[in-house]
Amino acid sequence: MATQIFVNLAVSDLNRSVEFFTKLGYTFNPKFTDEKATCMIISDTIYVMLLTRTFFQTFTEKEIIDAHKAIETSIAISAESKDEVNAMVDKAVAAGATVPNPASDYGFMYQHSFDDLDGHHWEYVWMDPNGVPEHQG
Repeated sequence: MATQIFVNLAVSDLNRSVEFFTKLGYTFNPKFTDEKATCMIISDTIYVMLLTRTFFQTFTEKEIIDAHKAIETSIAISAESKDEVNAMVDKAVAAGATVPNPASDYGFMYQHSFDDLDGHHWEYVWMDPNGVPEHQG
């Protein structure tokens, strides 16, 4: 079954967020972009909707957290190599992101992360499927 995923994130400045993610190499679907929101394309089936905080609030009665102070989610995206993981984090840092933790190398899996301009946590992960240890449960 083919499934699409749309991750919705509240942002404080939509234009600034678009500029940031453009520097990371992402593109946006103009059909789903206006002054309140944009659709960032991760892949053919994965999208991130960047919504102004005011517009995001129209979808919920709950308080929108400040992602600089609390974590709402960790968005993990696969990469084709360790070098690609590092390149994405390097691009993010050059565009203004912060790195909360050093990279982790588990041999079969390598991950590194950054917090974007609004504090949303992004993980980039490379995994060697042939090196995954068998479950010891």
